[in-house]
Amino acid sequence: MGAISPGAAPMWVLMIPGYVPVDVPLWWLHEVMDVERMLRQQRRMLWATAVCFAVGLLAGTVALWGGTRPFSGDGSVLMPIAVVAGIIAAAAFAVSTRMHRAGETAPMPTWQAVVSDVSTVAVALALVGVAGLGVLLAGEVLATGLQGLQLPAIGGGLLAGVASALGGRFAFRTGIRLSTRDVASLLFSFLVIGTLFAVLTATDTTWWDRSFSQLGIGAGGWAFNGTVIIAGLLIATTGSYVGRDLHRMLGDAALRGIAVVVVAWSGAGLALAAVGLLPLDQVPVPHAIAAFATLGLIVAAAIATTVLMGELRMLRALTVVLAVLIAVAVVLAFVLRMLSVAALEAVVVGLVLLWLSTLVQLLGILAPDESRPSSRRSPLRA
Repeated sequence: MGAISPGAAPMWVLMIPGYVPVDVPLWWLHEVMDVERMLRQQRRMLWATAVCFAVGLLAGTVALWGGTRPFSGDGSVLMPIAVVAGIIAAAAFAVSTRMHRAGETAPMPTWQAVVSDVSTVAVALALVGVAGLGVLLAGEVLATGLQGLQLPAIGGGLLAGVASALGGRFAFRTGIRLSTRDVASLLFSFLVIGTLFAVLTATDTTWWDRSFSQLGIGAGGWAFNGTVIIAGLLIATTGSYVGRDLHRMLGDAALRGIAVVVVAWSGAGLALAAVGLLPLDQVPVPHAIAAFATLGLIVAAAIATTVLMGELRMLRALTVVLAVLIAVAVVLAFVLRMLSVAALEAVVVGLVLLWLSTLVQLLGILAPDESRPSSRRSPLRA
């Protein structure tokens, strides 16, 4: 009986040991290998989810041991659960990175390996924030319908297990093949989750009439300030990964230009972090300087990135539109007084995120997936 041709054989037949189809094209073999790789990754993610649930259940039960606690309010179960979920998410990311990308920095020069390692640590810290704030935001939303609910230690432990499983699975998947798109998505998710939580817990319900910085004032200001600080860290990290992709595309010849891009994004991230570290009610002038520096450095970073990718007309046009619309919004807010500062901030953040999402999509298409160690001992020397 002759061998079945590849086009006629169902997938289960192709998996039979010893079965060798005739005239197998190379693309078909690559496709089968990709399927096997993706199935293996799915199995690992399922195991990671199960382990995170079990560890979260145990850790949550231990952390909440000693009697019943309210679901929300003073002494609630939410903060311990958020801490447990955040730590487990970071651990899942570390394990996944070790399993799937071990040795990635070995052939790199010291400066390139340091940038890569620092960026990985920054992503781990951001995952802690996303998982923790995600738990607090979900609890804040559910609290309106669960008023008076009391949970024993095992009940809180089950919630911690579920939260840890969700956060751990996301973190494990992120560590498999960390891309610029993943980092940018993490930034978007964190900004949305953190800002919504800050809005829901704001003591000043008229903050929207002035600026988002009003959310960082008072006892509950930690949520907004913490969100801004970690978002700044993520912006700097996104810039590092943008630089990585540009290097994979352009090579060592473009290192000086890439260094400018990375420094500009890092400066924007540090300036945004300073906005959270310098609350408006305590140091208004430095707070305002940091806010305007963030805006200026983001525009500079966008322009520097566009210059390096100058052959892409789409990106050039989008960058021009970004700069023009931001300038118009600033004039409407500060010259014509037609926009509040809060509205200006919302417009600027929306425009920047739109531009950044387009950039990372383009890099995902154009940049090679393979790591590219530099042959230079310094990014600024030929």
